[in-house]
Amino acid sequence: MQNQIEQQDWLHMVDSIGNFLAPSMAKDHPNLPVVKAEGCYYYGVDGKRYLDFTSGIAVENVGHRHPKVVQAIKDSADHLIHGPSGVIIYESILKLAAELQKILPPKLDNFFFANSGTEAIEGALKLAKYVTKRPYVVSFTGCFHGRSIGALSVTTSKSKYRKYLQPSWLTYQLPYALPEYLPEGADPDVYFAEKLERDAQKLFNHQVDPEEVACMIIEPILGEGGYFIPPASWLKKIREICDRHGILLIFDEVQTGFGRTGSWFAAQTFDVKPDIMAIAKGIAAGLPLSATVASKELMDQWPLGSHGTTFGGNPMACSAALASLEVIHEEKLLDNTKEMGAYAIARLLEMKEEFPIIRDVRGVGLMIGIELGDPKTGEPSGKTVMDVLDECLENGVLFYLCGNSGEVIRMIPPLTINKEQIDTGLDVLRAALQKYSN
Repeated sequence: MQNQIEQQDWLHMVDSIGNFLAPSMAKDHPNLPVVKAEGCYYYGVDGKRYLDFTSGIAVENVGHRHPKVVQAIKDSADHLIHGPSGVIIYESILKLAAELQKILPPKLDNFFFANSGTEAIEGALKLAKYVTKRPYVVSFTGCFHGRSIGALSVTTSKSKYRKYLQPSWLTYQLPYALPEYLPEGADPDVYFAEKLERDAQKLFNHQVDPEEVACMIIEPILGEGGYFIPPASWLKKIREICDRHGILLIFDEVQTGFGRTGSWFAAQTFDVKPDIMAIAKGIAAGLPLSATVASKELMDQWPLGSHGTTFGGNPMACSAALASLEVIHEEKLLDNTKEMGAYAIARLLEMKEEFPIIRDVRGVGLMIGIELGDPKTGEPSGKTVMDVLDECLENGVLFYLCGNSGEVIRMIPPLTINKEQIDTGLDVLRAALQKYSN
């Protein structure tokens, strides 16, 4: 009886969430009340176990509460809880920098540690502007880079993020390589590279001189904007244009990093090396940690005090990150990501043939988007997605959404996922699709 009363009280608090927490975040989908997480599962207040296909929005790459990560956090807490880096220095932050150098593209070997992806983006933009002494930034339509004012200036995945908050930084946008722009029968590898050349030339001719552009910033795979995967040739063309005009290239790898695409980073998946990277999310298995990454040559031009942090590079978070890297190595999670991702996509493509409600399936590794349409009109439908997500949740599987109107289900399970768990989750998804296909 005592546990039942406590559960009722807890659920009453959840019902009153708007009285405690800002609705701008607390009203997100699905507000599932949980008491514990482990591996690929959440455990609800209702006593049910939920298969997690969100990884805490691409954070828990090694699974929830991996024993090695938990132990690293406990060991760190026994010695040091807070830095701040610079005032003191400690082993975990130095070891982490050394280990990250081994998995990042060559010469991306210097780190400014912060707490969140948005902070890593802010650092990347500030570094690029400071080093080049140029005022302007070019981003790509549909990308999400964060919600602080600097990051918001280059975020264009949804207009609501910028409503009443138009950033003071003037930025320019180029179109992302979206399938909707591709003429029927055209080769995407050729078409999008040529289109980018034309679009960039128009931008430079009519809006901003390239000599005033500090950097171009891009998500190498469009994340919150809909999980679109561009051709490698298009990303290589961006690199070429940047090199031609002395523009720095920033990759936002906040969501694509730490094995999500089957490589350590999407830069390696596409074989394109940026000048600066922003990394976060999967870095520390759930603890707040991020980094702006560049070469020592660039970072050395950023003098003391031009950027700073109180909590960035927290000792416990760095310890968790080191443990997480060990797990990815030891459990061969990059290989597992490729294998399980290919298996999941193959199953989803079979479901696409069965259910016209699925407009598209796209993905790399375990970063998979499933675009749904209205069962009557076939048009992209956020309502259909919400119906399907709610049905899946009712049957014990948690997905998340993305896309400009929420029309895409994103499937981003922990990289520890196995075939049986994928089958369980996709069987639940299939039943939900069948229910809402008519």
